[in-house]
Amino acid sequence: MKKFCFLFLLCLAFVLNTYSQNAMTDTMMQKGYKSVTHHSIKINGTVLNYTATAGTLVLKNEKDSAVALFGYVAYTKDGEGDASKRPLTFAYNGGPGSSSMWLHMGILGPRRVVVNDPKNTPPPPYTLVDNENSITDVTDLVMIDPVGTGLSHAINKSADKDFWGVDEDIKSISQFIKQYVTDNSRWNSPKYLLGESYGTMRSAGVADYLQENFGMTMNGVILVSVVLDLRTLTFQNGDDISYVLHLPTYAAVAWYHNKLANKATDLPAFIDEVRNFAGGEYASALMKGASLSDAEKQQVLTKLSNYTGLSKDYLIKANMRVNEPQFTEELLRDSNLMVGRLDARYKGINPDPLGEYAFTDPQSEQISPAFTAEFMSYYYDELKVNKSLTYHTSAYSSEGFRWNWSRGGGNGDPSTPNTGVDLADAMNKNPDLKILVFNGYFDLATPFYATEYTFNHMGIPKNLQSNITMKYYDAGHMMYINPPSQNDFKKNVATFISNTSK
Repeated sequence: MKKFCFLFLLCLAFVLNTYSQNAMTDTMMQKGYKSVTHHSIKINGTVLNYTATAGTLVLKNEKDSAVALFGYVAYTKDGEGDASKRPLTFAYNGGPGSSSMWLHMGILGPRRVVVNDPKNTPPPPYTLVDNENSITDVTDLVMIDPVGTGLSHAINKSADKDFWGVDEDIKSISQFIKQYVTDNSRWNSPKYLLGESYGTMRSAGVADYLQENFGMTMNGVILVSVVLDLRTLTFQNGDDISYVLHLPTYAAVAWYHNKLANKATDLPAFIDEVRNFAGGEYASALMKGASLSDAEKQQVLTKLSNYTGLSKDYLIKANMRVNEPQFTEELLRDSNLMVGRLDARYKGINPDPLGEYAFTDPQSEQISPAFTAEFMSYYYDELKVNKSLTYHTSAYSSEGFRWNWSRGGGNGDPSTPNTGVDLADAMNKNPDLKILVFNGYFDLATPFYATEYTFNHMGIPKNLQSNITMKYYDAGHMMYINPPSQNDFKKNVATFISNTSK
């Protein structure tokens, strides 16, 4: 009898626990979910007391129908009497399909993952520290996870795929920002967007969408490792622009790995020299195509080899056109190594010595476990998020994840997306909008010369060009994990916000 009672009570406890979890899920579906915790951190010698809010916001469409639960983590400074004087920054990573974990735990939030940049980070235990370079002393911060990442997912009659596309993503992130601003009475606060990688393409569109559809203007947009015009990165057949725009980064990477016969001592000066060659003699040679003379070709091949560290034989076989995957595989092939795409300072074993395309990225492989482990510990143990809720670090494993790259409102002709036109529209209509751009010299994913090209071809008036500030780092895509770059990253963001929020 006692055994029967024990089993009955055990089953009852299981049923009640399941009911409780389902009830909480139902509540989330209707009202969202919040875990509110209180913390303090010392930044620049001053103690900052702040509130962290982690959870979901119920996103509604134009018909006021709930269409998604949007996950976020917000950090707000305690004791601010007038929130309208306090800057507010919305931040996210890219992918598309990435959560905001990287910026969150790499530089922006109050806690930071320590990695062994630019070398492999050993297995656990990992280290999580107070982030003295967090931007939470100068701005309230909202880290956004797009649908399919974090806790974000479609609800009711919507499907996740409804949010997976250039225009769809711009719209939903804009709706989240408008709703968060309204719910938290922040319409009059100075406002900023901070995106990395694909998040920069998103930011350009969101800045324009918010302005056009909701009358909400941004004080500033901070772009980390930029791609606005996808054409600059895609190495499309018959289009030589990507080869030209990647060349200065190839040269920087070859310089870093000591693959140049006559290595310059001044990296920025060397890069200027390669810029001039890439946009001049090299671009002209590629434009000539089959009409290029043998003498001209030999001259260009010699300079290409000197700048990239690749042999003339290899460059001849490539017809002077080496794409990014080929470069990552070829530069250190004689050592059976490949360089990283996101950060070419990183090296990894090349499992296919004859390959031309790497299916892994050394930087990603070497830092991702540390970021994932420490973020999960922080999210559930320090921010106290209910452990029955699953945080998705990316949407790539989601069923049916596929991005819609087409954009509406055009003439129907096929083209690669370019939100540089959106940003130009936002700047033309809000001439006080300021742009801060961060570039890594060793970033092969979003090369700095391509970023410069994009901004030089946005079609904005010359007087608005002064609204754009470029910063460069001796690092890669995630320049903020590089210890010497962290202080400078924070200083540049803090100065930018201070100068544009008054």
